[in-house]
Amino acid sequence: MINLRFFPSKRIAFYTVKLFLTRSLAVLVSLVLILMTLDLLGESGKILAVPGNGDAQLWQYVALRIPLLVSRFMPFSVLLGTLIAFASLNQHSEVVAMKAAGMSAHQILAPLIVASLGIAAVAFAFNETVVVKAARTVTAWSDNDYRPIPPASDLLSNVWVLAGDDLVRARHVVGQGNQLRATGLTLYDREGGTLRQVIDAERARPAGNAWLLENVRIYDTTMNLMVRKRQMFALQGVEPDRLTLAKVDPEQLDFFTLRDRIGQLERAGRQADEARAGMWHKISGPLSTLLMPLLAAVAAFGLARSGQVLLRATVGMALGFAYFVADNFSLAMGNVGAYPPLLAAWAPFILFLLIGETVLVRSEE
Repeated sequence: MINLRFFPSKRIAFYTVKLFLTRSLAVLVSLVLILMTLDLLGESGKILAVPGNGDAQLWQYVALRIPLLVSRFMPFSVLLGTLIAFASLNQHSEVVAMKAAGMSAHQILAPLIVASLGIAAVAFAFNETVVVKAARTVTAWSDNDYRPIPPASDLLSNVWVLAGDDLVRARHVVGQGNQLRATGLTLYDREGGTLRQVIDAERARPAGNAWLLENVRIYDTTMNLMVRKRQMFALQGVEPDRLTLAKVDPEQLDFFTLRDRIGQLERAGRQADEARAGMWHKISGPLSTLLMPLLAAVAAFGLARSGQVLLRATVGMALGFAYFVADNFSLAMGNVGAYPPLLAAWAPFILFLLIGETVLVRSEE
């Protein structure tokens, strides 16, 4: 007799969720440790090359990079953890026993789907509170060649702006509106496509309709001459918001701040498709953990004695990898404006949800 309850057995539900969570966590820890070691080997030389940097800066880099690795590889770890758990259940004929007791494939998967929803909620909160800050800090730090950077929650790094024919680059931008402060500002003064001057300022801030540059060095290309000034005014008519809106990176902004920046971009008549796609992906990305038990379920069913457990696990892994490829491709298409932002963020999720459900129904139900 078929049991129609969503969770036919609390004991079985807790048992399968325990297997699912422990295997996924083990895979995640292993991946993060290996990738962090390889990353640190590549960056440690650059960090220690800066005078004053030592072991403390290496550990600071590790602390900043680990949240990014956890966020990026959590769905992949859930996929592998689910495959390992399902292959083990199948190998020991536990799935056969569950089905013999009247449980359907969907009832076996139901506790894992609920657990995946919890993982998605934790991942979203983790991304919004920890990952965006770590991404903003480590990007600014690496852009500054691992020299000290100003501590700020709204820090932007390596900002480029086109002002008429002139190019403006700011190493770091902090603040909003008239309270905005830029450090390491370089102005490439061009006339008719020809570079006339290169103006380097240690600091810059808005002053009326222009900017006040401090500790300035001016290189005149026509006279091959370097001039130093304590202060000067430049960038007439360049609003402070031009710098803050020049670089809107969804990975470095939380959901609500990003939504505000999108509104500012649209009011300024700027293109906001990339930012909007990134905003929706902040939700669809963590929710991808819901798909992993469904895509990996093919490894759970079928007789272990048939010798196809490895083949089924490979198919499940292939479906998971295909999702990640499709997700990155769709997001890239949304960034260039080929796909609408909402479609770019959600189409792979909905497509593979239908694929996983179709495979499960046709093979097991």
